[in-house]
Amino acid sequence: MGAAFFGRFPLGELLEQGAPPTAQGWDTGSVRHLLPTVNDSRILLKVSFTRPLSEAPVLRVGNTDVTGRMNDTAGEHWQFYATGLEPGQRHSLSLYARDGRALCEPWPLSTFPSPDETPERFRVLFFTCAGGPGGTYEGIGDRSGFLPTIIRNRLLRRGLSFQPDAAVANGDHIYWDLHTWQGENAGRLSASGRRSDFDFAGSVFGGRNERAMKAAAGPQIVPVYGSDFRSTPMFFLQDDHDHWENDAVTDDIASFPVPWFQLQLARATQQLYYPEFLPDARRPVGLPWSSVSDRGDLSESFGTIRYGNLAEVLLYDVRRTMNLGGPNAVFVDAQVERWLTERTETNDTRHLVHAPSNPFGWSAGKWGEWYPDILDQERGELTTAVPKPYWQEGWLRQHDRLVTAIGQQRERVPLVISGDLHAIGVGRVHRAGQVNLGGRPLTAVLSGPIGTSIRGFPSVVRGIGATTPAHLDVEESATPVEDHGFTLVDFFSDRILLQQFKWDVDRQPLDAIDRLAPFFSVELPRRA
Repeated sequence: MGAAFFGRFPLGELLEQGAPPTAQGWDTGSVRHLLPTVNDSRILLKVSFTRPLSEAPVLRVGNTDVTGRMNDTAGEHWQFYATGLEPGQRHSLSLYARDGRALCEPWPLSTFPSPDETPERFRVLFFTCAGGPGGTYEGIGDRSGFLPTIIRNRLLRRGLSFQPDAAVANGDHIYWDLHTWQGENAGRLSASGRRSDFDFAGSVFGGRNERAMKAAAGPQIVPVYGSDFRSTPMFFLQDDHDHWENDAVTDDIASFPVPWFQLQLARATQQLYYPEFLPDARRPVGLPWSSVSDRGDLSESFGTIRYGNLAEVLLYDVRRTMNLGGPNAVFVDAQVERWLTERTETNDTRHLVHAPSNPFGWSAGKWGEWYPDILDQERGELTTAVPKPYWQEGWLRQHDRLVTAIGQQRERVPLVISGDLHAIGVGRVHRAGQVNLGGRPLTAVLSGPIGTSIRGFPSVVRGIGATTPAHLDVEESATPVEDHGFTLVDFFSDRILLQQFKWDVDRQPLDAIDRLAPFFSVELPRRA
């Protein structure tokens, strides 16, 4: 395998960066990476092994055995789907080869409480943009490319030290854009595209396409997570780069709606490396990319975190169904919008959070945003006086419909926690166009990036940082900063506690990560 080539680059050179981090206090055995998700009665695991398995391995959950399903063609990647479990229980899990040999040390994983239970607290870790090929770090302010994966893993381990009950990785788990989007070569294969050298007319699975996909995606995911989250349910949303392109458009290229081959790459990456969303009785089975034939009852793009009757988080990918219908354009399909609105209008949980892959509250002047603002190159600020090429009016209309629904909650905290934008901060939205949120502003949160490269920060690549769009009146509680970090959210019966953590790669030493404390905290009370 190591002798195979993609363009001028050997496959082994790409794969050598993909070693998992050393596990702390747990024997990984033959496991390279392991990522779980749960609901109240089900567990779904995605696992890769250090060597191919010719026979299906077995997951033992308590006294029940679940046979693995092979997710690639080589026998390196498997999934395990356990159903009919007791809610709110700590389950003992173990993996075995077909001959009974243990593949790793046993470990615990808890299902969520049933929807009618009333837990006292629920803690969730939110972050975004953990992908990217490993860069270099030589000391304070001396780095190149993306953060090295070992530093990303260190940031996430700091997040895990606060013992969250779940974690949300909101988009951009990989960066391997196949086409350029700037300059005279816009629309042509990028350096990454030439390196992987995909056959765009072929199948993703089998042969060199599959090997190239693994070589590109694996080293961006496996060493970041390893098996560290084995006892922490994870929820992975996809965004633009997870579809192997940047959200960009010129006269020569439109990266979205996503081309067919890149769509298959996005689906394959998810199938191999991280779990889809489990079914939820309150989410329609017929939403786009839900319950498709090869994924059973799982959903690829729209998910739910339901923790008893304390909290519900609505997760939605805005890229998979975005279209270019002008005033009727949408980011999320009409049936998805209906589901979001209906869940927001229902009062069967104490708290409800929207978690879209595209940010509410701020703009960096990009094409594929909710807002029409674009950078005025001469003045160095966003403007709406100049039309943003190919931006769709319908996107903003859908934004305002969602804001209206979120803002009309009478007792719950109107809260949106987003991904995509390479910054961390909090703001209170008082107005969105003609939507006046009055005395109950919407709290918008940028959850914080984990792996952003130097050129990934918007002030570098776009000439402006996260900025309030003209369409909104925003009171910035914590002005967005371009640092790596994450957000912890605690749900209590009567309030939500937000805590944000950041690490400044240009001013703080590496070991400061292990001592990170909140730089901003706020309590958001429910109305009595």
